[in-house]
Amino acid sequence: MVDDREGRMQAALEKAALGDHLSFAEIVQQHQRMVFSIAWHFLRNRALAEEVAQEIFLQLYQNLSSIQSPAHLTHWLRRVTAHRCIDQSRRLKPDVALEEVPEPTARMQMPDPLLHQQLRKSVAALPEKWRMMVILRYQEGLDLAEISELLDVPLNTVKSGLQRSLLELRRKLTRRLGEVRYALF
Repeated sequence: MVDDREGRMQAALEKAALGDHLSFAEIVQQHQRMVFSIAWHFLRNRALAEEVAQEIFLQLYQNLSSIQSPAHLTHWLRRVTAHRCIDQSRRLKPDVALEEVPEPTARMQMPDPLLHQQLRKSVAALPEKWRMMVILRYQEGLDLAEISELLDVPLNTVKSGLQRSLLELRRKLTRRLGEVRYALF
């Protein structure tokens, strides 16, 4: 099944590189969820994520001849999406600074929509590179080596970035009560 899907995608890549618009549409259909998911989770704005995804697929169309295989296509799309999202967020002012995120006031049980919202805000307030590392690791399920390759940073930078991100998220989502700390997750 996987080989059959990969074979169809390889054929679609070859046809699309020769100008077959239906084959390119098949490529877009197979990968648009992944590209949009990364963009939406990073940018937290549906319209902006759709715009970024559209730009990425336009860039793909212009660079189809350089794509060598379905695995290379997936890697290329993830890499371009990650970098395009980081660039886009740098153009925008952040909605919420990390220091402005209010501390939680009560212990909540999971799953809790307020905690979920608080976590999203806290992730959105992380520095761009850390935020992308968190999204690629925990939303997209990539391993550390893949993230390192996609973001073009050393593996140890990914490890320390994720560790620092998680410590910062834990700090923001943990409430101190006297000597006892109550974690919200």
